[in-house]
Amino acid sequence: MSASFTPNEMMTIAAARALKSTDVCFVGIGAPSAACNLARLTHAPGVTLIYESGTIATKPNVLPLSIGDGELCETALTTVSVPEMFRYWLQGGRITIGFIGGAQIDRFANINTTVVGDYHKPKVRLPGGGGAPEIATNCGEIFITMAMGKRAFVDRLPFITSMGHGPTGVERQKLGVRSQGPTKLITDLCVLEPDAATNEMTVVSIHPGVTREAIQENCGWPIRFSAHVVETPAPTEEELRVLRDIQERTRRAHAA
Repeated sequence: MSASFTPNEMMTIAAARALKSTDVCFVGIGAPSAACNLARLTHAPGVTLIYESGTIATKPNVLPLSIGDGELCETALTTVSVPEMFRYWLQGGRITIGFIGGAQIDRFANINTTVVGDYHKPKVRLPGGGGAPEIATNCGEIFITMAMGKRAFVDRLPFITSMGHGPTGVERQKLGVRSQGPTKLITDLCVLEPDAATNEMTVVSIHPGVTREAIQENCGWPIRFSAHVVETPAPTEEELRVLRDIQERTRRAHAA
C-alpha cells in the first residue's frame, strides 16, 4: 500500500510518468521542472532536459530557482546561446515535449501569464510569456501542470499568452501550426486530454480520493468527463522517496 501523499505530490508524480527516456524535453521552472527531474531520476533516465537559458542535457542535483540558476549550467552536457536554443533546437523541431505551467488556463488549454483583468488597466500584471509562446507552438506536443481552482481555470481568458488549441479549439489548425499542442493537462485533482473532435480538455483520469464534484467545484467552466475515466495510480513509495529527496536537497541548498 502506498504511503500518504499530498495533492501536489500526486500532480508532480502523474506529470513525471508522462515522460519517456527517449524524450527531448523543454522544461519550465517550478512544477514542470520537479516533474521532469523526477522522471529522470526514476523511470526515464535517458530523458534529455533542456532549459530556456540554453542548457542541454542538464542533470541538476537540486531544482533550479530560475532558468539562470548556475546549477543548470554546471550539470549540463553543454550550454548554447539563447538564439541558437530557439532557432536551431526549438524552431528546428528537435524538441519532442514542452513542459510548461501558467497562471490561468481555459477549456482549450490556452494559457495566460500576462494580465488578470483588462490589459490596459489590469488587476494584476503577471510576469509575461518569456519563451512559453514559442515553446507552445514549436515543441512536438505540450504537457501542462497546474493546480486546479476557479481563479486559474477560467471560462474566458483576459489574454492569451501561449496558444493551446485556440479560443474555440480550431485556431491552431487554421493558423497552420504543425505541432500537436497540449496533449496532457495534469492537475492536483485529475488528468485531462483534448477531446478528439473538439479539442476541449476532458478529464480522463481522477486522482485517488478525488470526486467528480470536487473537480467541477474547482473549474470555471462546465467540465467534461471522458466516457472511460480511470483512477490515477497512487504514487509508489519509490516515487515519493525520490521526489521528497530532491525537494529536501533543494530546500537545504536554497536556505544556505
